[in-house]
Amino acid sequence: MKHNFFFPAIIGLLLLSNQLYGQAIKQGYKFARFIDYLDSYYVDSINAEAIVDGAIVNILGELDPHSTYIPADELKKMREPLEGNFEGIGIQFNILKDTIYVVDPIQGGPSQSVGIMAGDKIIMVDDVPVAGIGITNDGVFKLLRGKKGTKVKVSVLRKGNKKLLDFTITRDKIPIFSIDAAYMIDKNTGYIKILRFSATTTEEFKVAAAKLRGQGAENLVLDLTNNGGGYLDAAVNIADEFLPAAKTIVYTEGLRSPRKDYIATAYGNFEKGKIVVLIDEGSASASEIVSGAIQDWDRGLVIGRRSFGKGLVQREMLLPDESAVRITTAKYYTPSGRLIQKPFSGGTEKYHQEIYNRYAHGELMSIDSISFPDSLKFTTLVNKRTVFGGGGIMPDIFIPLDTSFYTDFYRDIVQNGLLNQFTLQYVDENRAGLKKKYKDFPLYDKEFNIDEKLFQQFMLLTEQEGIVANDEQVMVSKPLVEIMIKALIARDLFGTDEFYRIYNTTNNTYLKAVEVIDSWGSYMSELF
Repeated sequence: MKHNFFFPAIIGLLLLSNQLYGQAIKQGYKFARFIDYLDSYYVDSINAEAIVDGAIVNILGELDPHSTYIPADELKKMREPLEGNFEGIGIQFNILKDTIYVVDPIQGGPSQSVGIMAGDKIIMVDDVPVAGIGITNDGVFKLLRGKKGTKVKVSVLRKGNKKLLDFTITRDKIPIFSIDAAYMIDKNTGYIKILRFSATTTEEFKVAAAKLRGQGAENLVLDLTNNGGGYLDAAVNIADEFLPAAKTIVYTEGLRSPRKDYIATAYGNFEKGKIVVLIDEGSASASEIVSGAIQDWDRGLVIGRRSFGKGLVQREMLLPDESAVRITTAKYYTPSGRLIQKPFSGGTEKYHQEIYNRYAHGELMSIDSISFPDSLKFTTLVNKRTVFGGGGIMPDIFIPLDTSFYTDFYRDIVQNGLLNQFTLQYVDENRAGLKKKYKDFPLYDKEFNIDEKLFQQFMLLTEQEGIVANDEQVMVSKPLVEIMIKALIARDLFGTDEFYRIYNTTNNTYLKAVEVIDSWGSYMSELF
């Protein structure tokens, strides 16, 4: 019968629910019989799969905000960023004017190896036109991704060539990097930006740390802003890079999960030197594990705004149809005993509005709007400083959200992707000249500026795209627009390190970190 396929899934789900645990088999049979009745007697045909999926979603929604159901067709896509690779042809692309532009062939990937170049426009795939048909990102993925070893033919239009160039590309495993930038701020201090904590983050960090160490880095700015987390093991391994042996990094505990401590090992690349961690309201889960451990052991300073507050441990369990549930099994605690998870008793909707409420109540703008009861006070484990629990990591140095350049005009150009669209087209039309004029990034950084002519070209694009430009708002946002255009062009020409080198010149949290490291003694005496 159609419903029998779903019966084990329901049993498995009910076994994991506190409320239903004692009667799981009985209630699971009850649910299966209910589906049987619907299938046998309902006036119209039913979609048993949709009914069961909906029931699972509703049950999980009653538990906590992070226990989730993942349909089979979404599971692989959701795993890719954390697993650190996918199978395809290896290009970064963008869609502009209904055409697929190659932004960059991934280094060492199959596209680069056959000669695909940045700026190429993909016109046909397997002799079928893909330009001018309204293709989407998902459409590109379906055409160009595929199993390792399979082949795909792409026909590209390259600037300076009148005819299409044909390439047959053998798909392969393509890395998804979790570290977006690693560069030297000055002769003693390095910077590493981690986007997520994936299966490859530990090795990526070791490579980046070795590179920076080789260039003289004694100190480090670790940027975890807008890092939503990832694998626990990756977070533990990164925190281990900063802490000496035998120090607790984090511990987990739940009703059916006995306390488990994760302990630092004997060696890390940055166990000595000045450490500053950058966080904000988008830093969650694994990011909070790392920043909480460094703060609790007084190993370094945390700068920014209070982190998200996701301290629930999920375990992923497969269901018979290759869908999965991620069930919360325990909670994360920092070494001092702080629960990272913020409250969620008010329901899922209220929980997801909490970040907006922080903004509405002024927390993102002023530290004076934040107050913690004495019951949430904890002390660090070395210098006995006061830190706070209650959800998220409260930084040692607060940096308000910078809205000085933000206007409705800037919001509209970002939401419509016009900065990316403009720089993609500009580099496509001027790549050869830019490469010839700016042999390396230092020369580009020093000499390339957004002059009025180029800015007006951008404004013409906004007008063509229907963006209403208020003159006063344009003038307010102009400095940020110019920085972003310069940074995006640098990313296209040189790489993501160079994007952050330019972008961070406007980042107040980053600039404060540099100031703190330069004046470490005075900040230490003030805070300790």
